[in-house]
Amino acid sequence: MTEPNSVPPRGVYAAVLTPFGDDLEPNTDAYLAHCRWLLANGCDGLAPLGTTGEANSLSVAQRLHLIEAGAAAGLPMERCIIGTGSSALADAVTVTRAALAAGSTGALLLPPFYYKNPSEDGLFAFFSEVIHRVGDARLRVYLYHFPQMSAVAVTPTLILRLKAAYGDTIAGVKDSSGDWGYTAALLKELPGFGVYSGTEQFLLANLRAGGAGCISASTNLTAAMAQKVHRAWRQGGADADALQESLTAARLVLQAFPFQGGLKELVARFTGDRRWLNVIPPNRPLSPAQRDELFARLSAVPDMAPVLRAA
Repeated sequence: MTEPNSVPPRGVYAAVLTPFGDDLEPNTDAYLAHCRWLLANGCDGLAPLGTTGEANSLSVAQRLHLIEAGAAAGLPMERCIIGTGSSALADAVTVTRAALAAGSTGALLLPPFYYKNPSEDGLFAFFSEVIHRVGDARLRVYLYHFPQMSAVAVTPTLILRLKAAYGDTIAGVKDSSGDWGYTAALLKELPGFGVYSGTEQFLLANLRAGGAGCISASTNLTAAMAQKVHRAWRQGGADADALQESLTAARLVLQAFPFQGGLKELVARFTGDRRWLNVIPPNRPLSPAQRDELFARLSAVPDMAPVLRAA
């Protein structure tokens, strides 16, 4: 494999859900089918094994299995940014190496999140160790800023320091903070950097400011809508703002419910496969009342009708 281009991939990415059997082992066939469906229905690429995919509830062996299964089944791994982060340095290195071996150069790396209030030097040392131990010039690191979950921020000063030390290896950031001010500041400070919004609510604003697009949980269902926004922006269409308004309406409904339970409830309805309702504790399926409210609220978003149609 040749070294990847220094320009980060752009467009609509889904933070891929992970389906489980009743034994809570990953359901490989359903996972692969869902990945293919996403690529055929609006996604430019995939971001498996992140928060939405319940990766931090999986063992390293389970994560490696899904990575290897994707490659063996012919998924376009070059279009994947794979979640490889862990609080354990050795585990982050192992999963990152596996992603590269499978044909993906993009690694989405959380900061180590168990010890709170780490110093910038400590975080810099962690990411540096991953890069050096993986030891592969193809590696492209996407830093994962999600302080609500990790309680450890990836600050602009840390990003600038890593970028200065490792150049193109530090390829971008997934900003799941929901803070547009943080995203806008990064885009201004690092023009051309691969900044992805973690919510498609900011997709059009991100693109207009020079960002790379979005990597979102809800694009497991809204990818076709998001791709319409992306295409309208790319082609200079006058309807981009109206399309974004509809996309935002869907996102605001979806984020009002637990993502794993809510999105899986909808995929189970869409596919007719009730195994999609399985989540790993402490995540839980939606209650019947939550499910009914979710369906009712989404039914008011016209472009979501295909998702609500049962198999």
